[in-house]
Amino acid sequence: MLALGLSVIVGALDGFGLAMFLPLLQMVDGSGTSDPESLGSLRFLVDGMRDLGIPLTLTSVMLMMLLLFTLKGIAKFIEAWYRVIIQRYFIKKIRFNSIDLLSNYSYKSFVLADVGRIQNTLSGEVGQLITSYKNYTAAAQAVVMVLVYVVLAFLANPEFALFVAIAAVLSNQVYRLLYSKTKDASKKMTKGAHRFQGQLIQQVAFFKYLKATSLMKPFSRKLKETVSYMESLGKKMGFYNAILASTKEPLMLVAVIGVVLIQVTYFSQNLGLIILSLLFFYRSLTFLMTLQTSWNQFLQVSGSLENLTEFMEDLRKDQDKTGSKVLENIQTGLELKNVQFAYTKSPVLRDITLSIARNETIAFVGESGSGKTTLVNILAGLIEPDSGQFLIDGCDSRDLDISSYQKRIGYITQEPVIFSDSIYNNVTFWAERTDENLQRFWNALRSAAIDDFVRSLDAKEDSLLGNNGILVSGGQKQRISIARELFKTIDVLIMDEATSALDSETERMIQQNIDDLKGKYTILIVAHRLATIKNADRIVLLSQGRIENAGSFEELKQSSKAFSKMVELQEV
Repeated sequence: MLALGLSVIVGALDGFGLAMFLPLLQMVDGSGTSDPESLGSLRFLVDGMRDLGIPLTLTSVMLMMLLLFTLKGIAKFIEAWYRVIIQRYFIKKIRFNSIDLLSNYSYKSFVLADVGRIQNTLSGEVGQLITSYKNYTAAAQAVVMVLVYVVLAFLANPEFALFVAIAAVLSNQVYRLLYSKTKDASKKMTKGAHRFQGQLIQQVAFFKYLKATSLMKPFSRKLKETVSYMESLGKKMGFYNAILASTKEPLMLVAVIGVVLIQVTYFSQNLGLIILSLLFFYRSLTFLMTLQTSWNQFLQVSGSLENLTEFMEDLRKDQDKTGSKVLENIQTGLELKNVQFAYTKSPVLRDITLSIARNETIAFVGESGSGKTTLVNILAGLIEPDSGQFLIDGCDSRDLDISSYQKRIGYITQEPVIFSDSIYNNVTFWAERTDENLQRFWNALRSAAIDDFVRSLDAKEDSLLGNNGILVSGGQKQRISIARELFKTIDVLIMDEATSALDSETERMIQQNIDDLKGKYTILIVAHRLATIKNADRIVLLSQGRIENAGSFEELKQSSKAFSKMVELQEV
């Protein structure tokens, strides 16, 4: 509202300054005098000067004009700077909100979401929002300025205001079809951008496979098809905008000529008032065209705005639900009671009941699709059971502030999470470099059996790991990941297929590290290779989402034909 109020002040000062041209022209036409009546209702400007004891001379009129336009310049500066402040605050707030909403987005919803849409909305679409906001505020300002000049024109010449209103209605009818086509193309452009971002993410993620199998070019053709589709939409919107830009001046000239003819022929207005009317008319019509152009440009990115609004609403609807109880640490253990879960309609887990004591090492095995990872996701607090209970120290997870529990979790996946940064920052997660943190850092490396390797590097802990850890081996990446989890103060260590992508020797060494941690943490292991879980306290065998059997390695070999067959096939 303040920005629009400043626009009113700018327009009024500009109009008053233009109105002073009329007495100025009357003074230089040879008579040396001015007729206040020729200003219509704007005569208060001249009357005000006289009331203040200012003689109406050529010099005083010019000084008054200078004062009015100087004040207009000051108001214009304040308005422009304030608009920039508002724009940057608006964009910052949108980015902060999107970050917060994504951070609290439920994992179940994330799994089912379109990754391309998430990537495109949070990067490209937010950038488009800046353009959208600028065009929208420019259009709003243009509306205010048109109204200001219409009011000024009405004060000077009521007939003129009528002409401006008619011109506005007619021009809006001319451009309505362009607005509709532009908005439709913008929506399609946004959907195309989602598709492009999704394909681009896949090209980067599967780069090695596509390159090694000569499928990079066919996949690149799909990307190019999407780009071509988006560019064709961009050309359409550009075509509509070009029509708008190229027809502004001819339409303006037609309107000016029409107004002059009408004023001279039918209303017998004097030349001075016609000139003043033309100045107001030109100003108002200029802002009217600015309004049409800005609005059309706003519509070009309206698809992004609608998508961002819908996306933020989707995030808002699927936020994590959490309780208020804070967990300091795990005292007794974890328990699942009659847990059921499904991502869509087909159940993934059925009637899962399981107790895990504190510092017990539990392994989950079973064929692909048996529900191992989903079960661990529930134990990690990533997803809530559809029915049943997940208890932590006897407290229902729904009553807990789940983040306080997750702070006590270390999580290691098959593909190690390595940030493109130094070893120190990867392990400590950018913790402040204090003596205490450095000591904890080296202790964590020692527990993960990677400290000797780091000490052998030229830059030691400051050595960079490259994009996704490309500068170190798979085993070294995995050990750095283990060190990161051990650097934290944790109670539960989850290893989801953590060694299945490693060679046998590296796997054996990491397995030794895990065995050394046994009894210090509650360790949950998802494994295909049974050799890595021989020393687990208990092994849980899953089949089609149910617990089929549980026991030690030797107990399961004796009691479960399915497990015994798995052992035989892997020659454990």
